[in-house]
Amino acid sequence: MASRMGLLLLWCRLRFPVPGAGRTCRPPGRPRLSQVRLSSTGAAAQRAPGGEEADSKVGTRKKTFPEVQAERLEQAQRTVLINCPAKISEKKFLKYLSHHGKINSHYFYESYGTYAVVEFSEKDSIASLQDVTRTPGVEEECAVPFKSRLFTLTLKNPSTQAADQAPVHCHKQSTILVSDLVQKLCSADSVSNQLYTLMDEYQLTEENTKLRFLVCSLIQEIACAYFPECTVKPFGSSVNTFGKLGCDLDMFLDLDEIGRSPTRAKTGPFYMEYQMKRVPSQRIASQRILSVIGDCIDNFGPGCVGVQKILNARCPLVRFSHQPTGFQCDLTTNNRVAMRSSELLYIYGSLDSRVRALVFSVRCWARVHGITSTIPGPWITNFSLTMMALFFLQKRTPPIIPTLDQLKDLADAEDKHVVEGHDCTFASNLNKIKPTENTETLDVLLSDFFEYFGNFAFKKNSINIRKGKEQNKPEPSPLYIQNPFEQALNISKNVNQSQLDRFVALARECAWILQQEDKDNSSLSNSQPWGLAALLLPSVASNCVKGKKRKRVQASERIKSLLDSLKINNANSLVNNGGKRTFSSQTR
Repeated sequence: MASRMGLLLLWCRLRFPVPGAGRTCRPPGRPRLSQVRLSSTGAAAQRAPGGEEADSKVGTRKKTFPEVQAERLEQAQRTVLINCPAKISEKKFLKYLSHHGKINSHYFYESYGTYAVVEFSEKDSIASLQDVTRTPGVEEECAVPFKSRLFTLTLKNPSTQAADQAPVHCHKQSTILVSDLVQKLCSADSVSNQLYTLMDEYQLTEENTKLRFLVCSLIQEIACAYFPECTVKPFGSSVNTFGKLGCDLDMFLDLDEIGRSPTRAKTGPFYMEYQMKRVPSQRIASQRILSVIGDCIDNFGPGCVGVQKILNARCPLVRFSHQPTGFQCDLTTNNRVAMRSSELLYIYGSLDSRVRALVFSVRCWARVHGITSTIPGPWITNFSLTMMALFFLQKRTPPIIPTLDQLKDLADAEDKHVVEGHDCTFASNLNKIKPTENTETLDVLLSDFFEYFGNFAFKKNSINIRKGKEQNKPEPSPLYIQNPFEQALNISKNVNQSQLDRFVALARECAWILQQEDKDNSSLSNSQPWGLAALLLPSVASNCVKGKKRKRVQASERIKSLLDSLKINNANSLVNNGGKRTFSSQTR
């Protein structure tokens, strides 16, 4: 009975909401691509044809990660998502919506139908639109009357209104096929250009990033039924500048601001506190909160399907699919270390454009050859590969990016963060970080990356971006990459020896391919894949076996040559000594 009353109370709050609730430098050799999109968080200030240059500065100061997040979250609050017919007059559609307020931007995309994302200038425009929106009439089912910012627009006379209309232009929400990517890479004029082309094709678009923040905003409206002051923020690939089109949407339910008074009374003998339910631990609190929010999403969230409450995981979460956007979503709470990791990667990705280009290319290469996988198992993860790339860039002479300890030394008092006993302190102001003097081009970095890890002493050493140098492994895992914040954890503990050996073999093969191309410039033609394009071919993996045979043959030839040389030297020695053998009195 209590459960039913709770759901009834929640329904009332959802049905009748309370008003008000809720210096990048271009390294030498950087190509100027014909099409370069803005990165997911506005970190890379590139200009796209016909577009506007990203304003990533406040005056002369670059925006911090929290500032960018806050702007996008506020933008999402003024945005609606509308399911509409594929054939519709875009002009009439915008004219109809403009009756409710000024429209800042809009775009269309496809996912289980055609959708429009419309950003208004004012939040009041959304209330005006909601006032004229009706509850759907369903004959055999009953609709849950939850007023959200997800709408459906239909034509009053479909046969006449859509007859003369062409389908609207839809922005893509996924990456191109690898085969198409290879052809595009072959049209580039250098290996460096190939890496930037791949990044341009794979990185999150401005439209896709807006959509991710919008979904967070929609889920926040549901959570606000219980926690009116909560916020839902994206983290991970969606915001760290390394996100790929089609990646999952990780969301963080932030409850820290609840009950915090902006001002504390400075006079009087009393303090006032909320009475709250008490539980034995933070983990239990997270499990209970996510369990309730998961039920809300399942029962009241439009377009949210396949809801799973995975509460016994190391980090409890609610997993679901958001059909209107096609995103696979994970909602967590009490996950502040992951938020700090997102900001750290954002900083590294913003310092030098070569960082993101190298990471995108290595991760694409790994996915093509099955080094990484979308399902859990013994494979190397994208996060581990990113840490390896960052470590490699810290090892260059001079370093391309600073170590985490160096970023910590630059931190102010406001940058100090200790989360559950873990030191997560680093400078958040990009202007404090001195640009690198390293001018190596991406073709050199890609080749040296494979050469470096193809010969890395994995049996002995670990990878640590906090120190930026090899250290002895504290445990016998095949691959040991220290978590930058939770330093006792190995983020690659899942990787087995077989998968690591396969990575090393492929790295050596790719280093050999790139070195051979350096010797033979005739390979730089459009007749066959070259450079990065050649590394994405399936034949690379099969050539690893041939490479092992090639090395065995080369070793055998060297041994045979050495034996022949010894025979000749021995024969000459016998002749010089009248046929008598001489023995050295020295031992080795």
